[in-house]
Order: sequence, then C-alpha cells, then structure tokens
Amino acid sequence: MPAACCPARPTRTEGAARRDSGVYAFETIKPGAVEGRNGRVMAPHINAWIVARGINIGLNTRIYFSDEAEANGNDAVLNLIEWEQRRKTLVAERQAKKSKDGGAVYRFDIRLQGEDETVFFDV
Repeated sequence: MPAACCPARPTRTEGAARRDSGVYAFETIKPGAVEGRNGRVMAPHINAWIVARGINIGLNTRIYFSDEAEANGNDAVLNLIEWEQRRKTLVAERQAKKSKDGGAVYRFDIRLQGEDETVFFDV
C-alpha cells in the first residue's frame, strides 16, 4: 500500500497519567489509516489495554475518532459489533477546545460496567 494512503503509525504515547479520581489523559499523534489483514484498510484508531486493581485480566479495546465517520463506517473490526449503539462506545468525540500547541482534542470515556459500557475485545 502506498505510504501516502496510510501514514506511519505512532509507536508510543507521551504523558500518560493516572489520577486518584480515575481521570486519565495522554498526548499522541493521531494515527492514520493502516492496512489490516487481507489488505483491507482499517480506520484510524488506537489500541488500548486497560489494567486495574480488581480486574484479573487486561481489557483490550480500540479508540476511533468521531471526525473519521467514513473510515469508521468501512472498518471491518468496528463493524463486527452488531449493535450500532455499542459501536459508539469506541468513538472518541472531537472537542471544540484545542491542545496547547493548537492540535485537536478528543474525549474518550472508558466505562467498565453499566449503561454504555465500553466494548472490550476477547483477544
């Protein structure tokens, strides 16, 4: 696949933080589309692994971006989730505010249980 189609993926995040309140934040480069299995292009996303006291296994999920609606609509993994309402738990909403350097800011809430529980993948 031509590099112009799928920009290089970031290899790490910077500034990951955890506070006693459960709030987290990190800064990274927004990834571009990437080639998946069988040459299918996946929507821009970040893989997330959540570990916490009281959870016996790590929880795997993905973070997609609200301003990538067309790509999200064609993403094979996101479309494996049958209920459209549940897919929304994987989409970070772009905020009106900007980061200190003028970049986009997204909000992604992880809910471990209850209404709007985040979709986790069994990998």
